[in-house]
Amino acid sequence: MQDELNQLIQLCIKGERHSQSRLYALLAPKMFVICLRYSKNREEAEETLQEGFMKVFENLQQFKFAGSFEGWVRKIMVNCALQKFRSKSHLHAVVNIDDVKTEYGGTENISSQLGAKELLQMVQLLPSAYRMVFNLYVFEGMKHREIAEVLGISEGTSKSNLSDARAILKKAVVNSAQIAKQNTN
Repeated sequence: MQDELNQLIQLCIKGERHSQSRLYALLAPKMFVICLRYSKNREEAEETLQEGFMKVFENLQQFKFAGSFEGWVRKIMVNCALQKFRSKSHLHAVVNIDDVKTEYGGTENISSQLGAKELLQMVQLLPSAYRMVFNLYVFEGMKHREIAEVLGISEGTSKSNLSDARAILKKAVVNSAQIAKQNTN
């Protein structure tokens, strides 16, 4: 499998369109999920995915065939999402947790346990500064010092944003569970 992937990468570097299409088809579903986590909606995630793959193909010759290719592509996708976020300059948004709406759509036929799709929706609806910090901390395993550096914020702001994001998500989960319980009664 790895030899086949390496061969596919080599053909992509040579500019073979069919190989680029195959590589895209192979990785796009996994990368799209990553882009969704960093985006506020599907359209933004699709845009990030396309920009990310443009960067992948532009910089493919820089891949050293050491380590995970999927990890290398993932890092590019996350960086594209962060770049999009920074360009919007929403780093210091202040949100009152009590004012955040927790009415998340798709409550019909919800089982007592939340599904991955609903949790993803909740993460997407976080204010953008909170969503970025939450994703970098939870999914990328970054420390607050690293997050602060990447986003150009203080370590304290990173910690505060993570705490607020968790509080908002907890409120949303509780609200969703209450709605689900009402719908089953």
